[in-house]
Amino acid sequence: MRKFLSIFFILIVSVAAVVSFAWQDFTSPGSLEQETNVVLPRGSGFSKSVDILAENDVIAYPLFFKMIAYASGDAQRIKAGEYNFSPAISPREALQMLVDGKVVVRKITIAEGLNVREIVALMNADNSLAGEVPKNIEEGSLFPETYHFTYGDNRSALISRMQEKMKKTLDELWEKRSEKLPLASKKEALVLASIVEKETGVPDERSRVAAVFINRLRIGMKLQSDPTTVYGLEKLNGNQPLGRALTINDLKTPSAYNTYVIDALPPEPIANPSREAIEAVLHPLETNELYFVATGNGGHSFASTLGQHNKNVQEYRARVRR
Repeated sequence: MRKFLSIFFILIVSVAAVVSFAWQDFTSPGSLEQETNVVLPRGSGFSKSVDILAENDVIAYPLFFKMIAYASGDAQRIKAGEYNFSPAISPREALQMLVDGKVVVRKITIAEGLNVREIVALMNADNSLAGEVPKNIEEGSLFPETYHFTYGDNRSALISRMQEKMKKTLDELWEKRSEKLPLASKKEALVLASIVEKETGVPDERSRVAAVFINRLRIGMKLQSDPTTVYGLEKLNGNQPLGRALTINDLKTPSAYNTYVIDALPPEPIANPSREAIEAVLHPLETNELYFVATGNGGHSFASTLGQHNKNVQEYRARVRR
């Protein structure tokens, strides 16, 4: 009996020592030397997730970590995803992050004026997204904005968010549009907004540029917009970037998008416009201007007559030659 009690006592002391060491390790600063992002894939399960943490030096003793997590019930509550662990994080802090689901929030910025081809390229280049981008996305249907997501989110779902935001924005702004615009539908407004977006990078000019095109539409004058011509040429070339300046022959090339040839708006948008560009088209300045040309300094010179416009063109060319 005495021998049995001695063995039992030794076992109790040993277990207590192991538990004490495990708890001390669990609550003490860990061995991670530098900030580290770790991905715990969906469906990997608790045990595999702990092994991944150990492989990345977030925890030193996976057995102790599993033991305490199972005992506390937290093993069933951890969430998959990408986590950012700070140097010397304790196993207890790491486990709490997994239970709380404090995953890394990533972002992708869709700049105004990008076309669908360019947006798809951005999304495909981001390896933290999963799945394929849907085919045959309508030009102009993707709202430019910064979108937040987490590792492994689906590209298709992100595209749907962009489309929903564009539809909601267009519906909202169309209801508040100015009266007597020469635009028969929301789609026509979107087409013109895409042209305005590509024509100027100066926010304060959007409504003035929009006014020029609105004035031209009212009198049946060709829009003569270079960006539409570029888009048409790219469509003819298998949606490949033009990669060069326009030529006189380009302006004469037949295309449904070449507004030097067609009499009205193109059939589809040429890019994905911002909210501000849509607002500019639906609330243009009240002017009699029909022309504008780049100043060479980022903005444009506007004119109501061809004579004044030609003078502005000459001044621009003289400025470029300097």
